Amino acid sequence: MSSSDDRTDTQGSVRADEGGRDVVVPMRLYKTVTVFSTLIAVVAVVFGFVLLDAATIRLSLLRRLVIGALQMVGVSPPATVLSAILAVLGLASIAFGAGVYVLGTRFRARGMGNPQEDADESSDNG
Repeated sequence: MSSSDDRTDTQGSVRADEGGRDVVVPMRLYKTVTVFSTLIAVVAVVFGFVLLDAATIRLSLLRRLVIGALQMVGVSPPATVLSAILAVLGLASIAFGAGVYVLGTRFRARGMGNPQEDADESSDNG
């Protein structure tokens, strides 16, 4: 096996094509990865926007819950610090969701994608 063609065919394979990287897995694993990566990505992005909303709107329910929880432990942060922390957490959550989605799209089942890639034929027939 050459290092330029990253293939392993025991349970799946890894293929490096034109700068992209696909992981070929069995159909059952592909479905599992697709469902859970999409679910995690959607939840993380929605939660990130809820955090951004709490950072910018003073009447947010989440902001009130956070302030109430902090006051129960005796901490009373200034409003600007709390807004900054919520905004950073919101952006981090959105970035995490986007990263999970991108990694989830790298998986594919055998037979998906470009048929010439699955045919083990050279593309120099012209």
